[in-house]
Amino acid sequence: MQESDRAQSPFQKVANASEIPEGEARIYPFDGGEVAICHTQGNYFALENMCSHARSPLESGPLANESQIKCPLHGARFDVKTGKAMCLPAVMPVKTYTLEQRGDELWLAKK
Repeated sequence: MQESDRAQSPFQKVANASEIPEGEARIYPFDGGEVAICHTQGNYFALENMCSHARSPLESGPLANESQIKCPLHGARFDVKTGKAMCLPAVMPVKTYTLEQRGDELWLAKK
């Protein structure tokens, strides 16, 4: 990628894949907020680090059922691929981000 292409790219390097163990999530600053990058089933997914129910950080929540992150405050779960709320008390989804893995680098696109 040439320098002029990078300046126009909507993608920004956020993390290295090797920093995130399988079955865990890590939090990184992105686009004026925080994003949770989840590593599950050999893939990486990125979603907003904020529960849509109580506006509580998801960062310390465990990954459940291999494809959901659980809010530590009230137990709401979100699909890490789509952001969809999977159980009460949350009914609204959380924002997801387009993620590209380039070697060991994880790049996110602003939406």
